[in-house]
Amino acid sequence: MTKAKKPAAQAAGSVRIKQIGSLIGCTDDQRATVRGLGLRRMHQVVERQDTPMVRGMIKKIPHLVAVVE
Repeated sequence: MTKAKKPAAQAAGSVRIKQIGSLIGCTDDQRATVRGLGLRRMHQVVERQDTPMVRGMIKKIPHLVAVVE
């Protein structure tokens, strides 16, 4: 009996973030928050540790980023 391979599992305690909005017309503070999350361009997805600091950054700019499952 062989075990079925599982797809690559997401690391425990991490969150995937995707930039869904443009930085054109955004404030410098919003730009800095997006950059602080490690996002550089539209539709880019990054994986960060799921910490209160990262969650707070996501809540600060919900119109620019989305959490991807």
